[in-house]
Amino acid sequence: MGALDEPLTKLVGDRTAKVLADSLKLRTVGDLLHHYPRRYVERGQLTSLDELEVDEHVTVLARIEKVTLIPFRGRKGDRLEVVVTDGRSRLSLVFFNQGWRQKELRAGAQGLFAGKVGVFNRSRQLVSPDYQLLDEEAGSDAAKQFAGRLIPVYGASAQMPSWKLSICVETALTKHLGDVGEPLPAELRERHDLIALPEALELIHRPRNQADRERAQSRLRWDEAFVLQVALAQRRAADSALPAKPRAAREGGLLDAFDARLPFTLTEGQRKVSAEIAADLATEHPMHRLLQGEVGSGKTLVALRAMLAVVDAGGQAVLLAPTEVLAQQHHRSIVEMMGDLAEGGMLGGSEHATRVVLLTGSMGVPARRQALLDMACGDAGIAIGTHALIEDKVQFQDLGLVVVDEQHRFGVEQRDALRAKGEQPPHLLVMTATPIPRTVAMTVFGDLETSVLDQLPAGRSPIATHVVPALEKPNFLTRAWERVREEVTKGHQAYVVCPRIGDEEPAADPKAARKRRKAAEEDFEDLTTPDAGAASDERRPPLSVVETAEMLVKGPLSGLRVEILHGRLAPEAKDEVMRRFAAGEVDVLVATTVIEVGVNVPNSTAMVIMDADRFGVSQLHQLRGRVGRGSAPGLCLLVSDMPGASPARARLDAVAGTLDGFELSRIDLEQRREGDVLGQAQSGVKSSLKVLSVLEDEEVILTARTEATRLVAEDPDLAAHPDLRTALESLIDEDRAAYMEKG
Repeated sequence: MGALDEPLTKLVGDRTAKVLADSLKLRTVGDLLHHYPRRYVERGQLTSLDELEVDEHVTVLARIEKVTLIPFRGRKGDRLEVVVTDGRSRLSLVFFNQGWRQKELRAGAQGLFAGKVGVFNRSRQLVSPDYQLLDEEAGSDAAKQFAGRLIPVYGASAQMPSWKLSICVETALTKHLGDVGEPLPAELRERHDLIALPEALELIHRPRNQADRERAQSRLRWDEAFVLQVALAQRRAADSALPAKPRAAREGGLLDAFDARLPFTLTEGQRKVSAEIAADLATEHPMHRLLQGEVGSGKTLVALRAMLAVVDAGGQAVLLAPTEVLAQQHHRSIVEMMGDLAEGGMLGGSEHATRVVLLTGSMGVPARRQALLDMACGDAGIAIGTHALIEDKVQFQDLGLVVVDEQHRFGVEQRDALRAKGEQPPHLLVMTATPIPRTVAMTVFGDLETSVLDQLPAGRSPIATHVVPALEKPNFLTRAWERVREEVTKGHQAYVVCPRIGDEEPAADPKAARKRRKAAEEDFEDLTTPDAGAASDERRPPLSVVETAEMLVKGPLSGLRVEILHGRLAPEAKDEVMRRFAAGEVDVLVATTVIEVGVNVPNSTAMVIMDADRFGVSQLHQLRGRVGRGSAPGLCLLVSDMPGASPARARLDAVAGTLDGFELSRIDLEQRREGDVLGQAQSGVKSSLKVLSVLEDEEVILTARTEATRLVAEDPDLAAHPDLRTALESLIDEDRAAYMEKG
């Protein structure tokens, strides 16, 4: 065990180590040294108190303006009120029965004050905050510690304020800075003018000025980018060394028969991406490709053509979808597109036909048994399903291609568990309907080659999007329901989307309760996005499908055929509702986000999203993509109670202002921690980005990728770079290290 792996108990003692572990997840010396300051303040440069958020745990540098001791009326005790200021705004500090603090908390003194921001009588305050005075005359420890340099402000906790954390870091730097290894090769550091890692760690924690901080951050950005890109380069190299059966399309087969029946011409983008996939499928190494593109750009058609090519080559293909609604929709639309080409071995089936089967967890036993048999004996050239496809009992005669839809809903282990069902590693095509900026794709999906579809098929209509401020202008909401009626009168259909189901009473049967919770997961996923617009707990609960449908039937949409759809409905009921909606037997579908991706009803022209501010930017874009899929123009109305100047409304205005999913994905990512993005997409990899921005540091990421690819080609096992190997091991979660070993 290296010195940086040493438990913090040896460095700071058992009690402090427990607080660091419990509140900040810092357990080793290395964890502590890589816990960088969030920001820095200069002596005399006071914190802007206007920017403090209620319920946030803060550390502020402020000057004491007034100190008042107020005895309680009619009982013992007192309240010490200390008003601090940044020169413009004020913040109250309140201490109960601690009048003795009046001696050290004197007007005019500067200090660091840490606590949770609360509100009393409409004024912000900190109750019993920790503090550290920066009083030179009093000779305070903090004044000496931060003399002549910037004061670091760390991500801290109630039990561990920033300056106490700073003392722990100082101890670690003093004792262990010499033990820090050097993961970046010397020639790479020289090429890019990077300081050594020990110097970078010292300067990030002890900067004398902003130039020191920038030099340190420049080096640490490279560490994060390079180590991650080495991990991905090793995976790419390992994948490219695996053998795979070539699956070249043959002339006059199923794919040609399918193409001949298409009632439209492929877009130039679809032809280009199909050619890239066909070239990959024809090689003796497994394809690893990410197919991303705009909502409605025709990704499913491109994936289907790849699956048909594999069937032509004697193999089988599977399409893994995240929800039963989406799996059923894929199965229905693919069977419809293929016609008698999907009736292999059946009366009336084409001579080129294969069988297309569906497998989900809720299927009845006879249907499930038949689907398993068709896959195992090879009669089913194409299988479509949910996580049920990953189960051990599922077998294939010759699995040649795995298509994963909505990769962010699946872990790496899940996609690899399915790929392990082939005798040789099958080819892999990952689809995402969420457009991803180039550097994000390169960082998150760096083990995959990327194809982008940015053209919409001919005949697709534009979608007009408007924000409906329901509280400010209630007549706008009235008009929204009138527009829905008008669309239905024209013979079209509409969606109304709500963030909640509305029947969340606990089930009497615990097993039934667990089943309901599991079924509801698909509905509530991603709804609790950062900056969801909620200013405080005073907001009403989010609107629900059940309540909204009832309100619409009795009120503004009375007389129309209104149905509901959500994750707790029985699978047969969900499928029946979607079938009737697709057939035009339902005018308005009130649903949760089960319709977010893949649902294709060209006759749907209008969508009203209730409490739209409670959804993420990319999620709103996905939902909007369910309308305007036919020849008639689409309309999307974003209903919100949030005031016009709020960040939540700004997000909605951004969605209304552009149909460019790539631009919206940048906005979405800017509002989220990039580490969260990494953690979701790369199961097994810790959310490690602390100073690297995958949006702003594009040049670093691109250069690091080139350097990492070169190094791994020269030294695949990193034998000549032990410190880099150690850094790589710390990136990979020990419990799931098999992430890097999956083929």
